[in-house]
Amino acid sequence: MAQRLNLPEIDPAAFQAMLGIEKYLAESGLDKKLFELIKIRASQINGCAYCINMHARDAIKAGETAQRIFLLNAWRETDLFTEKEKAVLALTEAMTLIANGPVSDEVYDAASAHFTSKEIASVMMAIVAINGWNRITITSRTPLD
Repeated sequence: MAQRLNLPEIDPAAFQAMLGIEKYLAESGLDKKLFELIKIRASQINGCAYCINMHARDAIKAGETAQRIFLLNAWRETDLFTEKEKAVLALTEAMTLIANGPVSDEVYDAASAHFTSKEIASVMMAIVAINGWNRITITSRTPLD
């Protein structure tokens, strides 16, 4: 598949706006491995090969194990993830699949049991950001590195 457009070249201001969210997230204090799990899981749901590839590599660089990455799409079926991680993954899935219905109180409350309100805001913004990147990358047909 040929790339349709290269956002940084076509509209640098739009690309910089997305990078602004990434800068906020980098400074938010959100755990790097958890951040990468969010990115990979949303990208799996959205079918974004470019982002799955990039964030799996970034997760490994951050100290994540290959086994956990391989089993991320089946996180409910394994004990490899902590309750905190499971809560974030459930929130990631609910927000990514929001067209299926609103985020339930059960999912939100489970996540908020592990995080402060400010941390939940960072988690939510991480989910919003990766979903935005997935949509840009898939629509643009960004090729794998």
